Amino acid sequence: MNKLLKVLGTATIVVGLVGGCATASGDKTAAAGGHMKAASKKNAGHDHDYRTFLTGGDIKYGQIGDSYTAELVMYLAGNQFMVMEELIQDFQKKNPDIKSIYVETIPPGQILKGQILKQGQINGQDTAMNPDLFASVRDAHLKKLNKKGKMKGDHIIYTHNKLELMVAKGNPKNIKGAADLGRDDIVQSHPNPKTEGIFKFYGSEMLKDLGIHDKVTGNDTKCRGCWAVEGKTWFTTRHHRETPHRIENGKADVGIVWTTEIIEAEREKRDVEGVAISDKYNKGDKVGYAIGALKDGRNQENAQRYLDYLKTDDAQNIYASYGFVKASAEDLKQKPL
Repeated sequence: MNKLLKVLGTATIVVGLVGGCATASGDKTAAAGGHMKAASKKNAGHDHDYRTFLTGGDIKYGQIGDSYTAELVMYLAGNQFMVMEELIQDFQKKNPDIKSIYVETIPPGQILKGQILKQGQINGQDTAMNPDLFASVRDAHLKKLNKKGKMKGDHIIYTHNKLELMVAKGNPKNIKGAADLGRDDIVQSHPNPKTEGIFKFYGSEMLKDLGIHDKVTGNDTKCRGCWAVEGKTWFTTRHHRETPHRIENGKADVGIVWTTEIIEAEREKRDVEGVAISDKYNKGDKVGYAIGALKDGRNQENAQRYLDYLKTDDAQNIYASYGFVKASAEDLKQKPL
C-alpha cells in the first residue's frame, strides 16, 4: 500500500501525483484575518472550516485565534458546514449580546484527538483546547471526553442524517446502490476511517453488512490522504467534502457521503448527483448528532443558551431545510453521557 504522506494536526495538505493517478486537492484555506467569498465548487470547501460570526452578519474566515476570545466557541462535526451561516445568524438575532461566535466544522475525530486532548495547530496557529461546545455524529466521542473529565456529563441529540452515494452528473458508471461498491470497474473516494465519524462509525459498518468491507478498504483502518487499495479506493485527507471535488475532476467515480451533502451539491449546481442507499444499509436509524458542553469552556451561560436554541422549532426547521431529519422531543432532552 502506498502511503503518500503523514498528516499532522489539521493543517491543509497539498498532495502530488503518484503513479499517474491524481490525488487530493491542493486546496487553500483562508489566510488569517481574511474575508472570503463562498467556497468555490472547484475546491474541497476547506475555506469554510473556520468561521467567526459577528453580530450584524459579518463573517471572518481563518481567524483561529478567535477560538481563545470569542463569546461562544463551538467545535462541530464538519458535515453540517452548509447550515451554519443561516443557523448562527438566526441565533445571534435572538441573542444580540453574544457578539462573536467561533465555529469549526471539521471531522470530530480530528477535533477530539488534535484539538481537545492535545494542543492543535491550524495554519501554524494554536487552537484553544477548551471549546464551549463539542458535537459529533455519535455520542461515543463525547463519552470518551466525559471519561477523561472534560465534559459536563450530559448531552442532547439535535438532528439526524443518513448515508448516500455521490456520483458524477448523469451517473456514467450506472451505479445503482451500495452493493455496486464491490465492482472492480469503479474508483472510489471515501471519508478516512481514522478521524471521520461518517466512515468510522457508519460507512465501514455498511460495507461489512454488505460483505465487501475488506475488498473496498483493503482492511486499512489508518489510511488518510492515501490509496487504501491502490488505484481503486482513496481515503480523504481531512473530510468527505473532498469527494465531490475528486468526482468533478475525474479522480473518482463514487463516494460515500451524507444525504445532506447531495442536497447541498445540487443547490450549488455542482457536476454530481446522488444515488440512494436502501433503508437496510443507509444507517438512518442509527445516525444521531450529539452535542454537549465542556467543563472548562469559558462561556458556560452562552453554551447553554445555544443548546436551548437547538431545541426550538426555528433551529430544527433550519436543519430540516438542508435535508437533515428533525430531532424528536425525546432526542432533545438532556441525557447523561
